[in-house]
Amino acid sequence: MKKLIAQFMKFGVVGVIAFVIDYGLLALLTEVFSVNYLVSATISFTVSVIFNYVASMRYVFTHKEDMSRRREFVIFVILSVIGLLINNLCMWAGVELFGIHYLITKIVATAIVMVWNFVTRKIFLDAGDAPQEGASSHD
Repeated sequence: MKKLIAQFMKFGVVGVIAFVIDYGLLALLTEVFSVNYLVSATISFTVSVIFNYVASMRYVFTHKEDMSRRREFVIFVILSVIGLLINNLCMWAGVELFGIHYLITKIVATAIVMVWNFVTRKIFLDAGDAPQEGASSHD
């Protein structure tokens, strides 16, 4: 349990940095360059995902030896695209349906997507430190 908590804390640090990138770029593109908030949210989310992949796979999760880096990245991107869809749905609902400012909505969307990201990356990408069901003992 201690290792899981430590891993989640590292995930949190990486996530905070990714959030600053995501949130800052969202505000910059929307406020300074007048880009539509959904387009800005997509761009900022994508940039933060690239950072998040590099940092997460280096500092948070353990690479599965039986998985190529290419496959790992593809899975990461697929999970992130689903996260983007969740993010944009939350952004749209918060702004269009509930009339909440997009920057406040982004905080709620980020919290929801953070849970999605940790759980799915833990399941699909993390080798952990113990053999997993169906995995060889040297994973």
